[in-house]
Amino acid sequence: MRVVIALIVSLAAGLVVATVAGAAPAANLSGAPTDKIATVGPRTITRGELEDKVRSKLIDLDNQRYDALREGLDDMVAAELIQQEATARGVSIDALQKAEIESKVTAPTDEEIQKVFDDNKAQLKDQTLEQVKPQIVTYLNGQRAQDRLVAFIEELKKKHKTTIALKPPLTNVATAGRPARGGGAKAPVTIIEFSDYQCPFCKRAEDSVNKVMQVYGDKVRLVFRDYPLPMHSQARPAAEAAGCANAQGKFWEYHAKLFDNQTALGEDKLKQYAKDVGLDEAKFAECFTKKPFKAAIDQDVADGMKVGVNGTPAFFVNGRMLSGAQPFEKFKEIIDDEIAAKKTASAS
Repeated sequence: MRVVIALIVSLAAGLVVATVAGAAPAANLSGAPTDKIATVGPRTITRGELEDKVRSKLIDLDNQRYDALREGLDDMVAAELIQQEATARGVSIDALQKAEIESKVTAPTDEEIQKVFDDNKAQLKDQTLEQVKPQIVTYLNGQRAQDRLVAFIEELKKKHKTTIALKPPLTNVATAGRPARGGGAKAPVTIIEFSDYQCPFCKRAEDSVNKVMQVYGDKVRLVFRDYPLPMHSQARPAAEAAGCANAQGKFWEYHAKLFDNQTALGEDKLKQYAKDVGLDEAKFAECFTKKPFKAAIDQDVADGMKVGVNGTPAFFVNGRMLSGAQPFEKFKEIIDDEIAAKKTASAS
């Protein structure tokens, strides 16, 4: 289990800031949107035009930079907290680790070991439970040690007052009047989701999103925007059908039906789902034929591309980008941070 906090121990042993003598300064890439970047014959290309063209890449780079900085900062903060607590108790870091991490990690039960085995049978092929039990126990112990470490660091942050001034990059994403549920416009957290009904990762993300809404209720407003990918031929018709369901006030019921039946999104099925959720079938069929929501879907895709969406699902939590089918815990981390920030701002 000591492997779990090996990095923190090494950092706590001595935090070093390294500088490279004689390093060349970074290129100055700033400038006004009207600055000329290039001329081609009579054509002038401005910085604004260039940034518009590569905006999604720039946003992605900003997010990568923040993630790297935040990961490094979290390691440094954890290391300093461990060091301060060990000093306060008059013990070594190793002794602190044993007292607060190792001694508080309980051994996994037979039921828990069996569950991991059952959940991973496809990957384990012909191996028996007895053959892989030691590896499963090691995995579960490591996972519990990591969870206990995270909890301990949070305890130490309260004891040794800790503030984080590093701010994530924020992207201004419009709700565009798209279907929303949960809290209203005054909810402390707004999640804008760009998704594709035929995307397996989007379906996987639904579990996390639904749990978010169950846990946070009116504290979170979820807004859904369409981002049908070109390789998914049934994604756009499904988005059109969802728009028709929204016109009859049953977007979320139909939305859930689509994800529950992701492998069956043909036209006949889309009409059947309309009947299943209680839509007026004639109105739905007329709407689906006329496709009145094509422009809105196109706008969603265009807006998504502008703010850095290059795959689905993509989420913006109060402007903080979260890509892919993330677990509930990742959403919770950001949501809790945003709610705490709102409370601090209102109290000051």
